[in-house]
Amino acid sequence: MTDQIPDIALPDIACLAGITPWKRVRLQAMLARDHRRPPIAANADEAIRLAREHGGAIAYWASRMPPGLDTLAQAEGVALWTIEDGFIRSAGLGAALVQPCSVTLDSRAPHYDTSRPSDLEVLLQNRVFNPAELNRAELLIARIQRGGITKYNLAGAEPILPPDRRIVVVLGQVDDDLSVKLGGCGETVAGMVAIVRQEEPEAYIVFKPHPDVVSGLREGLLAPDVDAVLPDVRLNALLERADTVHVLTSFGGFEALLRGCEVVVHGQPFYAGWGLTRDIRPQPRRTRQLTLKELVAGALIEYPVYYNPQLQRRCTIEELLDHMEHIGPAALPGRIAKWTGLAASRLGGSWRRKAN
Repeated sequence: MTDQIPDIALPDIACLAGITPWKRVRLQAMLARDHRRPPIAANADEAIRLAREHGGAIAYWASRMPPGLDTLAQAEGVALWTIEDGFIRSAGLGAALVQPCSVTLDSRAPHYDTSRPSDLEVLLQNRVFNPAELNRAELLIARIQRGGITKYNLAGAEPILPPDRRIVVVLGQVDDDLSVKLGGCGETVAGMVAIVRQEEPEAYIVFKPHPDVVSGLREGLLAPDVDAVLPDVRLNALLERADTVHVLTSFGGFEALLRGCEVVVHGQPFYAGWGLTRDIRPQPRRTRQLTLKELVAGALIEYPVYYNPQLQRRCTIEELLDHMEHIGPAALPGRIAKWTGLAASRLGGSWRRKAN
């Protein structure tokens, strides 16, 4: 372990709030400043007291704001920052209590809340990236492609797909996820699947359920009426075979962009609206045309905070990728065994189970 922390800008955080117990120690380490780990506030009143004592902001988990915190913070003039999982999070699922290796901090709104601009949206709308930043982004894209890096870095099988068909992939999500509620424009995953089925009658349509749903950890659509449901395949391998990828707000749409896929977006995730995706419901605030390198420079390099769990300190994204490549992909927990290779193939016109 080392006490050295890279020079990565962080806001002055007085305390954390709304943090589940299992990830408190990790988040305190990730967001420490000047070797001071921010304390955990039990409720809104304690958070305001700690903010007064330390003279900083309150950072809270976006879906777990303590009751009354927003009202008290506004009355006291205390700044609030939301915390969310980063876009290259871990080797394993957060729903399975795997610790995060990256988070995002936002002083305006969670990046998935389309009702108002987030810091990420403002950055992407206004930032002029210099040649060095764009070169770094280009190298990062190539490395993610080469290493098969995804948000959760999960292991899985290779997809078996018909070689002579147009492959359209639809990515599932969790029904009650805030990104769907706040960024899905009222659409559902089931509704998206129905639209794709109608618009792509000649395509071979593949549905990949969200890994949290496959593992039985959260609720969501598992087996819609499509040509193949492939819960156990590696996402990056599936994207490499896809001609088009449809998403609601899934980060998988961003991962598909990194792999050169056409991406059709039915909601308004952070990566839509910049001229790189086909948007069913465009976000009118986003008026700038971005290159993929500019999007990556903003969303993967500038916006998140990364943490090296081996060295127990903040790090760059490149250093985190070193760690991810060293440890390799993680297996899905629990109910995935039930789903390995299951139910999903309608090759030859009939549903069948595929052997392991």
